Amino acid sequence: MGEVELGAHTVKSHGATLARNHRHDWLVLLLLVLIEVVLYVICPFYRFVGKDMMTDLKYPMKDNTVPAWAVPMYAVVFPVAIFLLYYVRRKDVYDLHHSILESKERLKYSLERAGLLYAVLITGVITDAIKNGVGRPRPDFYYRCFPDGEEVYDQWGEVVCHGKDSVIKEGHRSFPSAHTSWSFAGLGFLSLYMSGKIKAFDSRGHVAKLCLVFLPLLIASLVAISRVNDYWHHWQDVFAGGVIGLVVAAFCYRQFFPPPYNDDGWGPYAYFRALEESRDETNPVHPMNAAEGIEVVNQQARRNGSDAISNINRDLRSIEDEMESGRR
Repeated sequence: MGEVELGAHTVKSHGATLARNHRHDWLVLLLLVLIEVVLYVICPFYRFVGKDMMTDLKYPMKDNTVPAWAVPMYAVVFPVAIFLLYYVRRKDVYDLHHSILESKERLKYSLERAGLLYAVLITGVITDAIKNGVGRPRPDFYYRCFPDGEEVYDQWGEVVCHGKDSVIKEGHRSFPSAHTSWSFAGLGFLSLYMSGKIKAFDSRGHVAKLCLVFLPLLIASLVAISRVNDYWHHWQDVFAGGVIGLVVAAFCYRQFFPPPYNDDGWGPYAYFRALEESRDETNPVHPMNAAEGIEVVNQQARRNGSDAISNINRDLRSIEDEMESGRR
């Protein structure tokens, strides 16, 4: 299906109805935000850390190359800006709404939740839940636990930390990397979105399109590398975070967009369904009532009956002609 009827579904014409029909989706979104805040506030599991384990946890404490406040900027705000630019060009409120807060079916139904915000928030909830459950110490845990270098252990050989409580708490939240998972969730979703919009897999061999698709993934990869270089994470942490972010982004994207290699991969399912509905409203098919249907059937039967009688009379005349010829 080609790109037709551009500008038919704008914020002015369909926005209010769309928001009203998806109010439950936004409520669930707020619930995810609340869960994420709770997971961040509660204490993680304090895993046993012995003296022999400290050898691998003596990396120096460093500031973040990518600060925490920057993550939502490039993982959420930047993709939303791309969606808005596309909306300005195309004037399709379905694409704008479903790329930010996704829904799978048509405007008139209650739909599945997904999209960019859901991809990032679901990833955040999964990541922080695992962080708190695992409680793996960070590579710089030694100096979080013993900021003055004075080591203290109990009778079982476990560390007795005397550092700042908030710093020690953060030191038990290494696996998986939240920076990495958020980055791959937001930028991975953007990469899939762009691949469909520019038709990167249209079999025409435009490598430049692939470069644009890989650019967000490259940025996410560099963020992941910075987490290891800053000694905030082990390599396993960033690997797991990247997998979580990409998988969630792919699931959320496929909730409402066809695969990027599909001919209709440039638009959401809801757009094509709304297009079909608008066509049905423009060219309605009026069904016949029962009386009209019976009359049509009777007329067809009469026509069929007349045709059958004509055929019989023609056959009888043919037989009579043959008999008359035989007598002669």
